[in-house]
Amino acid sequence: MSDTARPDRIAVLVSGRGSNLQAILDAIEAGSLPAQIVGVFSDKPAAAALQRVEPALRWSASPKDYASREEFDLALGDAIEAAQPDWVVCAGYLRILCDAFVERFRGKLLNIHPSLLPKYPGLRTHARAIADGEAEHGASVHFVIPELDAGTVIAQARVPVRAGDDADALAARVLEVEHPLLIGVLRLAVSGRLAEQGTTTTIDGHGLFTPLLLDSAGALRAPGADSPI
Repeated sequence: MSDTARPDRIAVLVSGRGSNLQAILDAIEAGSLPAQIVGVFSDKPAAAALQRVEPALRWSASPKDYASREEFDLALGDAIEAAQPDWVVCAGYLRILCDAFVERFRGKLLNIHPSLLPKYPGLRTHARAIADGEAEHGASVHFVIPELDAGTVIAQARVPVRAGDDADALAARVLEVEHPLLIGVLRLAVSGRLAEQGTTTTIDGHGLFTPLLLDSAGALRAPGADSPI
């Protein structure tokens, strides 16, 4: 359990631009997320996201410099562990994590994924949703387990798929809701309200059996509830 005398420590894994990382930084700066970033870690040394934090918080390496995926993930895990995070957040991290890494950080490893899981795990989610004629699409935040994008979904945000959408247009609409969705879940996490107990996710100690939903005001609600959680 986190030390309540200090803000929770968050490590962030990134591969690209880092817009979700920036949303976390902005929420911390605004005082709406009582946490601190203790490291930003990337499999892409040239990732733009790394430039969003000071050099002392950056760690990156190319997987090509390691003999195996497991060796890279071991080095990555050692670097993360040295930062002593309470939570590890995959925010646009595009590599599949090996089982040993997931088990090492199990219970404090979160991922934001651009689809309404369990639909469309993996990549190219926006194009796949359009190709299937979906009426709505969105984003999910879930605990990470060894199976790809299969951990318990904590919360989701939904957006309509509009006539004439291409993958880029739909991706932009989803990105707008990803940021408040991720911050809402992280607020639950750093307040001690969110936990993974075995295969069950709990909020305030009660099992979560249906994902929370992001409402139009940017708050998380249980489906059908009149007030935010």
